[in-house]
Amino acid sequence: MILKGFKEKSIKKYLNKMLSERKVYVDDSKVESLGIILNIDEVDDFELFRSLATYLHVRPNKLKVIAYSPSKSEKPNFWEICFNSKDIGWNGTIKNIELQTFLDTTFDVLISYYTSDEIELKLLTALSKATFKIGILQKDPRLNDLIIKTNLEEFKVFKKEIFKYLTILNKVSDE
Repeated sequence: MILKGFKEKSIKKYLNKMLSERKVYVDDSKVESLGIILNIDEVDDFELFRSLATYLHVRPNKLKVIAYSPSKSEKPNFWEICFNSKDIGWNGTIKNIELQTFLDTTFDVLISYYTSDEIELKLLTALSKATFKIGILQKDPRLNDLIIKTNLEEFKVFKKEIFKYLTILNKVSDE
């Protein structure tokens, strides 16, 4: 139990260092790829994100979703990647190859769709090489470039707000 506390503290220290060095750069390139990080205990409907990708004119093969499960056992599901805290080591090192591949992918937009204050979710958001990060209101505003304040249950509102702001930023065309 003590080691778990030290591990979490090392991850927090690494996360704070990364977030303090983060540079925000927004251009007007169009959204062609979409990455999504979510907590499987909060949201478990994959079709919501497929409809979002279609709404943003993102091809299905350019949509990648990873789900975090706070419990130790992985739930049977059809997520592309499901991970838990065992996949993250000391100082934020990633032990899961699939998870590392997701983080190394340069998405045009990354959506952090979770409200829980899990250090692992925050770390993944920070480690992602996405060019533009969107999230629901969280305790640390340094994680995302655009924060949309909605409840998890209000996905339609979230979807419309994303489209509205991405249109304003000239990242999607209003077709």
